[in-house]
Amino acid sequence: MLGSAALIACEDTRVTGKLLAMHGLKTPMVSYHEHNAGQARPRILEKLKSGFSVALVSDAGTPLISDPGYKLVEACIEEGIHVTALPGPSSVLCALALAGLPTDRFMFAGFPPSKSSARRQSFHDLAVIPASLVFLESTKRLAASLADMAAEFGPRPAAVMREMTKVYEETRRGGLDELAAHYADAGPPKGEVVVVVGPPDAEEAEIDDDALDALLRDALDAGTLRDAVRSVTAETGLSRSRVYDRAVALKDGG
Repeated sequence: MLGSAALIACEDTRVTGKLLAMHGLKTPMVSYHEHNAGQARPRILEKLKSGFSVALVSDAGTPLISDPGYKLVEACIEEGIHVTALPGPSSVLCALALAGLPTDRFMFAGFPPSKSSARRQSFHDLAVIPASLVFLESTKRLAASLADMAAEFGPRPAAVMREMTKVYEETRRGGLDELAAHYADAGPPKGEVVVVVGPPDAEEAEIDDDALDALLRDALDAGTLRDAVRSVTAETGLSRSRVYDRAVALKDGG
């Protein structure tokens, strides 16, 4: 496929150049990545509209997954240009296969926000989704991100995959709180990281706001808001943020 293309659009011509050299190919290349996509895309579209074929490749993984390739595909569709795909390695699917968590329903959530407050809000919004969640994360933010996940998702099972398909591949499984504590102590790991978080369990899904409110009212009558949140979180396994939000609303008369 690469040998029959008139042009190859790639993230880094040096990386793709090595692949072409391995197979004795000399197809012309053009750089297409997050920082130049706006300028490069019109030139690629002109090539396609002139009848030439263009192949889009990524440095690693599958094109369009967490990269700007989808904008090129979108533009091609708008112009009536035929698009086809040849799937390649995918860190998302590889991580799901290794995690040992439910795979019948999953959501790829990409990179969480870099700041804790925005990250917590993002996790809070995702907490109700009845599916395994797949995240990419910077190794330097891994421990903090796992701690925020534990605060928002509760004690769900999770797995951290590092350097998948490479020599030092490693999978570490456990509760989110356990994983957060491990990486806080061990420091940032080396390599590329993917985190998979299990879905809410059946018991958590069955506890609706009315049932939660009833538990919280009893706990609030017996003690402080802080104690009520702690006891109900421990009793139900719900995320602390959900319990806290409801407790505050009840305390304020909501």
